[in-house]
Amino acid sequence: MSSSLQLKETFLKSLRSLDKIQECQAKYNIFTSIRPSSLLKDKLNKIHDLGNADGKLSCQLAVIKDNIVTMSEPTTCASKMLRDYRSPFESTITKILEENGTVIIGKTNLDEFGMGSATTHSIFGATLNPLFPEEKRVAGGSSGGTAAAVASGLANFGIGTDTGGSVRLPAAYCGVLGFKPSYGRISRWGVIAYAQSLDTVGIIANDLDTVREVYKILNKYDVKDPTSLDPEKRAEIDDLVSKEYSRPDRNILKIGVAEEFNVSDLSPEVSKAWFDCLSKLQKAGHEIIKISIPSIKNSLPAYYTLAPAEASSNLARYDGIRYGFRFSDSSSKDSENGVLFAPTRTKGFGDEVKRRILMGTYNLSSEAFENNFIKAQLIRKQLRVEFDQIFRFENILSRNKVNDSTGIIDFLISPTSMTAAPKLEDFEAKDHSSPTNSYVNDVLTIPASLAGLPTISIPWRSSNDVPIGIQIMGQFGDDDRVLQTSEILKSLDV
Repeated sequence: MSSSLQLKETFLKSLRSLDKIQECQAKYNIFTSIRPSSLLKDKLNKIHDLGNADGKLSCQLAVIKDNIVTMSEPTTCASKMLRDYRSPFESTITKILEENGTVIIGKTNLDEFGMGSATTHSIFGATLNPLFPEEKRVAGGSSGGTAAAVASGLANFGIGTDTGGSVRLPAAYCGVLGFKPSYGRISRWGVIAYAQSLDTVGIIANDLDTVREVYKILNKYDVKDPTSLDPEKRAEIDDLVSKEYSRPDRNILKIGVAEEFNVSDLSPEVSKAWFDCLSKLQKAGHEIIKISIPSIKNSLPAYYTLAPAEASSNLARYDGIRYGFRFSDSSSKDSENGVLFAPTRTKGFGDEVKRRILMGTYNLSSEAFENNFIKAQLIRKQLRVEFDQIFRFENILSRNKVNDSTGIIDFLISPTSMTAAPKLEDFEAKDHSSPTNSYVNDVLTIPASLAGLPTISIPWRSSNDVPIGIQIMGQFGDDDRVLQTSEILKSLDV
C-alpha cells in the first residue's frame, strides 16, 4: 500500500474511532478529560490535508496518562489535590508527538499519583477492562486508562508511566503490548513525579510496528530532563548493539529463565502460557538456560521501601498554598495538632497515597533510615550487579565494575503478572483486607524497574483464549533488540 493510501486509511479509521469515545467512556471509565470532538476532527482534517504521508504517526490517535502535563486540559494525577491544576508548560513527549502529526484524544485515568496496580484508587472511579465487556474486571494499573483506551480500539497507542510495572501490568491484563524502555531513554520533562529514580515513560499499543515508531520518535536526549541519557552514552550503546548484530550466532538467542520468577502464586494458566512460550522458542532453535538471580527475592520489599520514600519527599510540595486543592472550612483551623496544612493534605490525598507517604516518611526517619532505606538501596545495587553478571550485552553504566565476560544470556523471559485480570469485586475485597495483597501484583515487574532495564509485555494466547502477559527483559540500553525479540515471540504464538 502506498504511503498516501495508508495516510487516507489511518485518517478514516481515526474519524470512526472518535465516534465511539463517549460510548466507551460510559462503559469503561477510561478518561479523566476528553478534548472536544469538533477540535479533534479539525486537527485530523488539517493533518490529512497537509498530506505528510511520510509521517508514520500522522493522523494516529493517542491518549496520555493524566500524570503527564499538557496545557490544553487539567493534569490531575486522579487526585483531589490536583483536580483543577493546569500546567503552564507542555511536556516534551506530548510536544514531540503533536509535532509528528499525532492527535491526542485526551487524558486517561490512573491510580492516584501512579500509586496502585488496578486503576481503582482514583477520584474518577475505577477503569474497567474492555477485554471483558460482560464482566467487571480490572484494567491493571497504574496506567489502566491508557491500556483500556488502546484495548478498546479508541487509540492507536497510549503513553503511560512505569514505576514498578505500571505500563506492563495493565498491558498484560488488557491483552495489548506494554513497553518500558531503559531508564533515561525517553524524556521525563513534564511527568509529575512519584519516585523519580524509577519513573519511566512507556508505550502501550496493539502492534509492534506502532511501538517501534513511537519509541523511535521519543527516544532522544532532552536537555530539560536531568535524568535523560546523554548523547555520548547513546552513541556507546549504538556501538554495542552493532557489535551484537555482527555476532555469528546472532540468530540463536540465549534465553534465561530465572528460578526466582517461578513464584508459588502463579496461576495454572499463566504457568502454562510461560511454558508454552519457552517450549516454542526451544523448538525454533533458541537456547533456554535456567539461572538464578538471588536478589529478585528481595526486590518487592526494597521497592516498597524506596518508592514511598521518594514519594514522601516529592508530594511534600502539595500544601494548598502554591497550587492545588486547599481545604477551607470556617469551623476548622489552618493547622491540625500544630501541623500546618494538615487538613488540606488529609482531605486532598486518597487513602493509598497517604499510606505510602507515611511509609516513606518513616523509612526516612532517623530510627529506620539505616535499617530500612540504606538496606533497600544496597539490595537495589546488588540486583544491578547480578543482572550485569548474567547478560552478555555490556551495561555501559557499570563499565569497570563487573567482569562482563561472565554473561551467558541475551534476554530474560517471565510472566508479567501472576494471574489474568481479576474481577473488580475480588480485587477490591483483597485490597481492602490488606494493601499488601495488591502490592504483591508487582512482584514480577519490579526487578526490571529497580535496575532500569528495557522490558516489554506481550500478550500470549492461552488455552481459554484469555491473553496472558509474557515479559521480555534485556540489559540496560538493549531496547532495540528487546523489541526485535518480541517480534520473534509474536511469530511463534500460533
